[in-house]
Amino acid sequence: MTTNLIQFPRLGLELEIDRVAFTLGGLNIYWYGLIIAAGLLLALAFAFHYAADFGVDADRLVDVVLVGTVCAIVCARAYYVAFAPFQYDSIWDMINLRDGGIAIYGAVIGAAVFGGLACRWRGVPILPTFDLVAMGFLVGQGMGRWGNFFNQEAFGTNTNSLFGMYSRATHEYLTWWQDDLAAQGVMVDPSMPVHPTFLYESIWCFVGFFALWAFLKKRRYNGQIALLYAVWYGAGRFWIEGLRTDSLLIPGLGLRVSQVVALVCVVAGLVLLAVLGRKHKGVPFQVQLAVSGGALKQARAAGLTDAQIASIAGKLPVGASHAAFAAQTAQIAQTNWAARAAALAEENAPAEESAPEAGQQETAEE
Repeated sequence: MTTNLIQFPRLGLELEIDRVAFTLGGLNIYWYGLIIAAGLLLALAFAFHYAADFGVDADRLVDVVLVGTVCAIVCARAYYVAFAPFQYDSIWDMINLRDGGIAIYGAVIGAAVFGGLACRWRGVPILPTFDLVAMGFLVGQGMGRWGNFFNQEAFGTNTNSLFGMYSRATHEYLTWWQDDLAAQGVMVDPSMPVHPTFLYESIWCFVGFFALWAFLKKRRYNGQIALLYAVWYGAGRFWIEGLRTDSLLIPGLGLRVSQVVALVCVVAGLVLLAVLGRKHKGVPFQVQLAVSGGALKQARAAGLTDAQIASIAGKLPVGASHAAFAAQTAQIAQTNWAARAAALAEENAPAEESAPEAGQQETAEE
């Protein structure tokens, strides 16, 4: 059965939800997958729209996103399978995402590692890209968590709070796992409402996204947004994970994997923010403007070095408007690189010609 009657008793709400959005050619298309895809599209829309503000070339970012997205999904599933509290019957069950089972931290780790390697491959600045992707992660996660609502998963222990939720799926899950949860010291009553922790995390992510969006023009160095993301998401995930009944555990230790990772992210992020904050205190931050892949090839073909190309492209203060970044980036794309190379060569010519004359004069005097 794919339908669920979901109740919020304190709110007086009852919703009958079907996990299947529609059927295409006999194949069920689930809301879970559609909502995850919608979250990904929101993240991509933000990243490509604001790429210029971070000094990232949107054209080359496409390759980074493709590599990062695929590897993030693979790592998210591998992370979940590695710590799942049950054994999978086959390889197909391990790779089957249709019934859920991906871990956000696995996705973040995969995106960071393989996305970073893709940045090196495509010549995209890593730290500004991490800042950009961190913003996208928050909006994508905020949307994607609603896939858990349709699957009736990622919920917590019993609660009498206003948002307490009950459904057939929560009752069946808690009944099945009641003894295992009790062994962990977690007592639950399957007939009582539970914490909708997916909702808490969704709200937490959206609040973080809008807070960082407001801070975007006030950042002081590359990588600051990514660190703030690690601290904000980690802090929220730490307390929300403590409410859940389906946490992945570290084998042999009984510790919740996500809480351990979240705590490490928060502590490391706070330390780095403090150190880098002192280092960049009072230093005006300017964003190096991006040069598109095609323009970069033309500039290098004209004999310009990467340092010369960056100097010609120029910088803008971090507080400049999005329109200013977009306009300046578009203007860079129209640059006649051959002409700029010729002009630089002409500027350096007198100095190069005078050097031998000075040497000849010294030789004559000797």
